Amino acid sequence: MGTTAHEAVHRRQPLSFGQPDTIVVSIGYPLTNNIYDFVYRFQDYSPPIPTPRIPEAHGDEFLEFIDTSLRPWIRGSVFPNVDFTRDALYGHSFGGLFALYALTIDGGRMFDTYVSASPAVEWRNGTILEMLKDSLGNGTSSIPTVAARDTRSSNWAGCTAVNETYSDPALLITYGSLEQFPVKRRRETQEQFLVRKEYFGPLKMTDYVHEVFDVVSASGKLRDVTLKEYPGQDHSGVAGTSIMDGIEYFVDW
Repeated sequence: MGTTAHEAVHRRQPLSFGQPDTIVVSIGYPLTNNIYDFVYRFQDYSPPIPTPRIPEAHGDEFLEFIDTSLRPWIRGSVFPNVDFTRDALYGHSFGGLFALYALTIDGGRMFDTYVSASPAVEWRNGTILEMLKDSLGNGTSSIPTVAARDTRSSNWAGCTAVNETYSDPALLITYGSLEQFPVKRRRETQEQFLVRKEYFGPLKMTDYVHEVFDVVSASGKLRDVTLKEYPGQDHSGVAGTSIMDGIEYFVDW
């Protein structure tokens, strides 16, 4: 995905006049026989919840690593002469869930822009929806029902990001029309189609992303919230398309 993002940025430059210089930082894992390491993805991208604590959920630790280790290293050691003014966080599927979790920390000020592609909102029966409500509010005074737990270590005093252009973040949410409502492929057997349909249908991608959009929009805490559907695309197809759109969304501000 990192190479896809780099290619998208590179190809925009000759035709997008005035596009700011952009650096792509991709975080991955050492792999052998699979493009994804589902164990690490689940552990690193799962948001912690107040009770019960899920032993494998280390989303808070991963976010702290990005903020206190990776970002200072990128800015101070890799590109010490670059003046960083804005940054964005992109994630797909469980990564999209992680992007929404990051939005709940410090009022969403950790990043300037969040791109959540086909987020796994169904995780823990949609708990991220309550975390968003409790962190961002709903535009009115209310009592939280499930607190978005601040699980940062005592050494993490606050996010180190400096987004100088805007004080309020922006959020792009994307999804494919065929995720919740798949159709049979031409070379797919009926049995294969039913297996795929029974897996993806109950994840309720369309329903959940609309709920996320409604919750975040109602908070009034973001400068922009955009929900974009990709007609004819399934879960895997959204990953590549949303990277290109996410870059467009980010640099357009």
